[in-house]
Amino acid sequence: MHNFLHHIFAFDPNSPLLFTQFYFWAFFAIVYALFSLFHSKLLLRNAFLFFVSLFFYYKTSGLAILILLFVTISDWLIGKQIYRSKTQQKNSLAKFWLILSVCIDLGMLSFFKYAYFLTNMINDMFGANFEVFNIFAWAGNGFTADGRFNVDRIVLPVGISFYIFQVISYTADIYSERIKPVKNFLDFGFYVSFFPQLVAGPIVRASEFIPQLYKPFHLTRRRFGIAVFWILNGLIKKIILSDYLAVNFIDRVFENPLLFSGFENLSALFLYSLQVYADFSGYTDIAIGVAMLMGFYLPKNFNSPYKSLNPQEFWRRWHMSLSRWLKTYLYIPLGGNRNATFGTYFWIITFAFIALILTGSVVAAAIIASVGIIVALVGVFKKERRKKIYANLNSFITMLLGGLWHGASWNFIIWGGLNGIGMIIYKLWKDMSWHLRIFLLSLTTIAIIIISIFFPLPVFKLFSIWIIAIWSVSIIRYIWFILTNITSKVKDNRFTNSLATIWAVLQTFTFITFTRLFFRSGSNLDPRTANQEAWQTAQEMVNQIGSAWDLQIIPDIVAEYWQVFLLFVLGMAIHWLPERWKRWYRLNFSYLPVWLIAIIVVIVVIFVYQFITADLQAFIYFQF
Repeated sequence: MHNFLHHIFAFDPNSPLLFTQFYFWAFFAIVYALFSLFHSKLLLRNAFLFFVSLFFYYKTSGLAILILLFVTISDWLIGKQIYRSKTQQKNSLAKFWLILSVCIDLGMLSFFKYAYFLTNMINDMFGANFEVFNIFAWAGNGFTADGRFNVDRIVLPVGISFYIFQVISYTADIYSERIKPVKNFLDFGFYVSFFPQLVAGPIVRASEFIPQLYKPFHLTRRRFGIAVFWILNGLIKKIILSDYLAVNFIDRVFENPLLFSGFENLSALFLYSLQVYADFSGYTDIAIGVAMLMGFYLPKNFNSPYKSLNPQEFWRRWHMSLSRWLKTYLYIPLGGNRNATFGTYFWIITFAFIALILTGSVVAAAIIASVGIIVALVGVFKKERRKKIYANLNSFITMLLGGLWHGASWNFIIWGGLNGIGMIIYKLWKDMSWHLRIFLLSLTTIAIIIISIFFPLPVFKLFSIWIIAIWSVSIIRYIWFILTNITSKVKDNRFTNSLATIWAVLQTFTFITFTRLFFRSGSNLDPRTANQEAWQTAQEMVNQIGSAWDLQIIPDIVAEYWQVFLLFVLGMAIHWLPERWKRWYRLNFSYLPVWLIAIIVVIVVIFVYQFITADLQAFIYFQF
């Protein structure tokens, strides 16, 4: 009995409460049964779910629960001070409290997430040999006799990036007078720690969720069906698509790219795009479904992102809660599409400095710094272009910081920067005339071909193939554009518009997939060696993909991994289904009789668990 209770209540780092485990669903069944007893009593309901969420987080992260409690208490108290200062018309004091809140929260996040990153920068800059020291572990050892905590290693608490952003949104929303502070600490603790979305989102903004704390429980028959659908949908995405693709193909290639052919490396890259989507959206689907069963509504986090026609649209469809958070609390304060602020130039200088330290290249730092100087000069002398330039610059900085949020690695910054560049190029492209587009694209194509001839590196070969494909299709579209303007007999129709849409979707998907090379290479690594290992993996994959292929072995590879490729095709086909079709089968599922839903649940669970591997795979975004 003692061992059983110890297994139930003690923290075991090897078996966290995952949505894909039986233990989680047993835990949720007990929670839901107790929840049903007092769901109508708001304070008791919120307090119960707060303590349940703390237990869930403890089972996931152990003593890291103390960090969650610390930021919960500090932001609850500071939120009160901000509101009091605002009501007394003391805006300067309110701003002080807001800055204090942000400094505490980001200080916590920076310590646990960026300690190795910053230590490596300082060592490279001054030729020092500093090592990371975990001051929290040292303090903890002061309360224990055996010195149980390792002071030489910092472990990133699960979900810290998500709940830190949530508490920042709380104090920021009070300061901007979107909400009033939560009077009861238990209610606020519930907002911060609500267990379905605590460790991997979606990121819930205070102005969206706090009003729900005071609404009575309400679950209609249709909403119950929708909630069950989301849970099943998430399990299918996670276990059948994400985990199966990762274990049986993707992880093998990324662990040692040089053992696999160029075709296998390229396939792993495209398969990873589906894996990371199925993994992350699968988690949020389950979180949304579980929350809905308890009468709470979490924001939609994904909207078929691989249907996007351009990089800008992609980021409106992918990780939507993070995109909205960055827009509200970073992009707009930087100046948005109005102007460039002190923060704009501060971050330009900061990233130039980081580039200099990490790459040792004065050229890389000079390029980044030059961007800021050019923008400032254009803003002064070209007032008619000022807003667009400022918008692009602030957007680019936001994407760089979004990359840095994902991880303390140069690869994540590159990933964020590439997405930012893609968005800017698209904005510039859509504002150009067709004649200017073809002229600039032709010059770029010629330049890249010449570079690939004189410097026959794999990366330049890849660029030349891609740019030639883009140029060829653009020429066809340019000719069509000319014909539609000189004759009334040639016009756009549904067929030509569909071809243009398909091309735009494939082009965007390809671009996003190649940026993921840097994202995946920097994931799941020890932060002490992440930069070097991530860059090496990315280089090896590019070299393999860009080298000469043995086309004769491709049929054998496809035959060997036919289940993997079939799942990829099916997964993408379902993803690209029209939204109205998905809405139709989702609603029809919700209207089924409860007994039939129960039978479907049993069948789906039995089918899904046939795909479970020996070791359950943690959700990818747990590491962020």
